[in-house]
Amino acid sequence: MGKKHIIAKTEEELIKEGEVIEKAIQKDAKLDKVIIGKEGRIYIFCSYNNTIISLTDSGGNVLASQSAGRLGFKGTKKSTPFAASKVAEAISQLAEKMGIKRIHIIVKGVGSGRESALRSIANQNFEILSIQDATPIPHNGCKPRKPRRL
Repeated sequence: MGKKHIIAKTEEELIKEGEVIEKAIQKDAKLDKVIIGKEGRIYIFCSYNNTIISLTDSGGNVLASQSAGRLGFKGTKKSTPFAASKVAEAISQLAEKMGIKRIHIIVKGVGSGRESALRSIANQNFEILSIQDATPIPHNGCKPRKPRRL
C-alpha cells in the first residue's frame, strides 16, 4: 500500500484562512446581527462519497465549511467514518477560534460518517442545544421505470 497523502497547509494559507474568519466576524459585527460569540449551527451532510460540514451563525450565514476532500482524503477514503471525524475536528477548531460556544446540529444524508462526525463534535467543548435529522424521505413520488426486457 502507498503512503497516505494528507495536505499540509503552509503558513500563508493558514494566515489567509484566519483573515477570512476575521472578515466574517467583522461583517456580522457591522450588520449588528447576533453576536458570533454565542450561538451557531453546524450542518453535517454525509453522502455515499463525501462528508461536508458547514458552520453558520444563528441567521444561517455560512462562516466556514470543510469536507473530507478538502482535508486531503481521496477516492473511497472520503466516505469513511475516520474522514468524517477529522472533518468534524477541523470545523470545531474553526468554531472555537470564532468564539462559538453553543451549537445546534443538523444532520442530513445517509453516509457512514454521520455518527462519527456527531460524536467527534460532541467530544469538543461545545454546549449542544439540539440535534436534528433533516434527511429527505420520499413519499411515493415518481413512478419507477419499467423492467428491462431482454
